[in-house]
Amino acid sequence: MASEVEDPDRRDFLVIAGNAFVAVGAAATLWPFVAQMNPDAGAQALASVEIDLSPVKEGQAITAMWRGKPIIIRNRTPDEIKAAEAVPLADLPDQSARNDLLPESTPATDQNRVKEGKDNWLIMVGICTHLGCIPKGQAMGDTKGDFGGWFCPCHGSHYDTSGRIRKGPAPRNLEVPPYEFVSDTKIKIG
Repeated sequence: MASEVEDPDRRDFLVIAGNAFVAVGAAATLWPFVAQMNPDAGAQALASVEIDLSPVKEGQAITAMWRGKPIIIRNRTPDEIKAAEAVPLADLPDQSARNDLLPESTPATDQNRVKEGKDNWLIMVGICTHLGCIPKGQAMGDTKGDFGGWFCPCHGSHYDTSGRIRKGPAPRNLEVPPYEFVSDTKIKIG
Protein backbone atom coordinates (compact mmCIF):
# COMPACT_ATOMS: atom_id res chain seq x y z
CA MET A 1 0.00 0.00 0.00
CA ALA A 2 1.16 3.38 -0.84
CA SER A 3 0.69 6.11 1.67
CA GLU A 4 -0.24 9.50 0.56
CA VAL A 5 1.65 12.51 1.80
CA GLU A 6 -0.74 15.15 2.89
CA ASP A 7 -0.05 18.73 2.03
CA PRO A 8 0.06 21.08 4.95
CA ASP A 9 -3.10 22.99 5.12
CA ARG A 10 -4.27 26.12 6.85
CA ARG A 11 -5.01 24.32 10.14
CA ASP A 12 -1.39 23.07 10.46
CA PHE A 13 -0.10 26.57 9.82
CA LEU A 14 -2.38 28.05 12.46
CA VAL A 15 -1.25 25.42 15.04
CA ILE A 16 2.43 26.12 14.38
CA ALA A 17 1.94 29.91 14.38
CA GLY A 18 -0.15 29.75 17.55
CA ASN A 19 2.46 27.69 19.39
CA ALA A 20 5.23 30.06 18.27
CA PHE A 21 3.15 33.05 19.44
CA VAL A 22 2.62 31.43 22.87
CA ALA A 23 6.35 30.61 23.21
CA VAL A 24 7.39 34.18 22.38
CA GLY A 25 4.75 35.56 24.72
CA ALA A 26 5.87 33.30 27.58
CA ALA A 27 9.52 34.34 27.09
CA ALA A 28 8.54 38.02 27.00
CA THR A 29 6.48 37.58 30.17
CA LEU A 30 9.22 35.74 32.08
CA TRP A 31 12.09 38.03 31.03
CA PRO A 32 11.37 40.83 33.57
CA PHE A 33 11.18 38.29 36.40
CA VAL A 34 14.56 36.84 35.46
CA ALA A 35 16.12 40.27 34.84
CA GLN A 36 15.03 41.61 38.25
CA MET A 37 17.33 39.08 39.93
CA ASN A 38 20.41 40.89 38.56
CA PRO A 39 22.04 43.45 40.86
CA ASP A 40 20.99 47.04 40.26
CA ALA A 41 23.33 49.64 38.78
CA GLY A 42 24.17 51.04 42.23
CA ALA A 43 25.33 47.66 43.50
CA GLN A 44 27.36 47.01 40.37
CA ALA A 45 29.01 50.41 40.70
CA LEU A 46 30.10 49.54 44.25
CA ALA A 47 31.49 46.14 43.26
CA SER A 48 34.90 47.66 42.62
CA VAL A 49 36.49 51.05 43.12
CA GLU A 50 39.73 52.55 41.82
CA ILE A 51 41.73 54.82 44.11
CA ASP A 52 44.58 57.13 43.17
CA LEU A 53 47.42 56.80 45.69
CA SER A 54 49.66 59.57 44.34
CA PRO A 55 48.54 62.25 46.86
CA VAL A 56 49.21 59.96 49.87
CA LYS A 57 52.67 60.77 51.24
CA GLU A 58 54.83 58.44 53.33
CA GLY A 59 53.37 58.13 56.83
CA GLN A 60 49.92 59.34 55.75
CA ALA A 61 46.67 57.40 55.62
CA ILE A 62 43.37 57.89 53.82
CA THR A 63 39.97 56.28 54.13
CA ALA A 64 37.96 55.25 51.07
CA MET A 65 34.58 53.55 50.82
CA TRP A 66 33.98 50.17 49.18
CA ARG A 67 30.66 48.31 49.43
CA GLY A 68 29.62 50.64 52.22
CA LYS A 69 32.69 49.82 54.32
CA PRO A 70 35.55 52.16 55.21
CA ILE A 71 38.84 51.03 53.66
CA ILE A 72 42.04 52.09 55.40
CA ILE A 73 44.91 52.86 53.02
CA ARG A 74 48.20 53.67 54.69
CA ASN A 75 51.54 54.54 53.11
CA ARG A 76 53.73 53.07 55.84
CA THR A 77 57.13 54.39 56.81
CA PRO A 78 60.19 52.10 56.81
CA ASP A 79 60.06 52.09 60.63
CA GLU A 80 56.43 50.92 60.61
CA ILE A 81 57.30 48.15 58.15
CA LYS A 82 60.27 47.02 60.27
CA ALA A 83 58.11 47.00 63.41
CA ALA A 84 55.46 44.87 61.67
CA GLU A 85 58.01 42.43 60.25
CA ALA A 86 59.75 42.00 63.62
CA VAL A 87 56.66 40.62 65.41
CA PRO A 88 56.91 36.86 66.09
CA LEU A 89 53.81 34.91 65.07
CA ALA A 90 53.63 33.42 68.56
CA ASP A 91 52.86 36.91 69.94
CA LEU A 92 49.73 37.29 67.77
CA PRO A 93 46.32 36.35 69.18
CA ASP A 94 45.06 35.74 65.62
CA GLN A 95 47.65 33.97 63.49
CA SER A 96 45.65 34.05 60.24
CA ALA A 97 46.55 36.69 57.63
CA ARG A 98 42.83 37.43 56.96
CA ASN A 99 43.72 38.30 53.38
CA ASP A 100 40.80 37.63 51.02
CA LEU A 101 43.23 36.68 48.24
CA LEU A 102 45.00 33.99 50.31
CA PRO A 103 43.77 30.77 51.96
CA GLU A 104 42.37 31.08 55.50
CA SER A 105 45.30 29.14 56.98
CA THR A 106 47.93 31.59 55.65
CA PRO A 107 50.07 32.86 58.57
CA ALA A 108 49.68 36.50 59.64
CA THR A 109 53.14 37.67 58.65
CA ASP A 110 53.40 41.23 57.40
CA GLN A 111 54.35 39.94 53.93
CA ASN A 112 51.03 38.04 53.72
CA ARG A 113 49.04 41.21 54.41
CA VAL A 114 50.61 43.40 51.69
CA LYS A 115 51.48 43.01 47.99
CA GLU A 116 55.00 41.89 47.20
CA GLY A 117 57.14 44.84 46.16
CA LYS A 118 54.56 47.28 47.56
CA ASP A 119 55.26 46.65 51.27
CA ASN A 120 54.68 50.29 52.14
CA TRP A 121 50.99 50.15 51.11
CA LEU A 122 48.67 48.58 53.68
CA ILE A 123 45.03 48.25 52.57
CA MET A 124 42.45 46.95 55.08
CA VAL A 125 38.77 47.08 55.95
CA GLY A 126 38.58 49.70 58.72
CA ILE A 127 36.05 47.96 60.96
CA CYS A 128 37.05 46.57 64.36
CA THR A 129 36.49 42.83 64.46
CA HIS A 130 35.06 42.97 67.98
CA LEU A 131 31.77 44.84 67.59
CA GLY A 132 32.14 46.77 64.35
CA CYS A 133 33.46 50.13 65.57
CA ILE A 134 35.81 52.28 63.49
CA PRO A 135 39.34 52.21 64.95
CA LYS A 136 41.27 55.45 65.42
CA GLY A 137 44.68 55.89 63.83
CA GLN A 138 43.99 57.44 60.45
CA ALA A 139 44.42 61.11 61.38
CA MET A 140 47.79 62.49 62.46
CA GLY A 141 46.57 63.34 65.99
CA ASP A 142 44.69 60.08 66.60
CA THR A 143 45.64 57.66 69.34
CA LYS A 144 47.35 54.77 67.60
CA GLY A 145 47.34 52.34 70.52
CA ASP A 146 50.20 50.55 72.24
CA PHE A 147 51.59 49.12 68.98
CA GLY A 148 51.58 52.22 66.73
CA GLY A 149 48.78 51.07 64.42
CA TRP A 150 45.13 51.57 65.29
CA PHE A 151 43.15 51.79 68.52
CA CYS A 152 39.45 51.04 68.88
CA PRO A 153 38.11 53.41 71.55
CA CYS A 154 34.86 51.47 72.01
CA HIS A 155 36.35 48.52 73.90
CA GLY A 156 40.11 49.02 73.82
CA SER A 157 41.41 46.81 71.00
CA HIS A 158 44.97 47.61 69.85
CA TYR A 159 46.20 46.82 66.33
CA ASP A 160 49.81 46.98 65.12
CA THR A 161 51.24 48.65 62.00
CA SER A 162 50.12 45.67 59.93
CA GLY A 163 46.51 45.76 61.20
CA ARG A 164 46.89 42.65 63.36
CA ILE A 165 45.16 42.45 66.74
CA ARG A 166 47.70 42.62 69.55
CA LYS A 167 45.69 43.48 72.67
CA GLY A 168 42.05 43.78 73.65
CA PRO A 169 38.78 41.93 73.01
CA ALA A 170 38.86 41.87 69.19
CA PRO A 171 39.18 38.22 68.10
CA ARG A 172 40.55 38.75 64.58
CA ASN A 173 42.98 40.83 62.58
CA LEU A 174 41.57 43.59 60.37
CA GLU A 175 40.49 42.09 57.04
CA VAL A 176 42.50 42.70 53.86
CA PRO A 177 40.06 43.14 50.94
CA PRO A 178 40.76 41.81 47.45
CA TYR A 179 42.77 44.48 45.63
CA GLU A 180 45.34 44.88 42.90
CA PHE A 181 47.65 47.59 41.65
CA VAL A 182 46.54 48.72 38.18
CA SER A 183 49.52 51.11 38.02
CA ASP A 184 52.24 52.31 40.38
CA THR A 185 49.89 54.93 41.84
CA LYS A 186 46.43 53.39 41.45
CA ILE A 187 44.70 50.42 43.07
CA LYS A 188 41.47 48.64 42.27
CA ILE A 189 39.57 47.21 45.24
CA GLY A 190 37.07 44.46 44.53
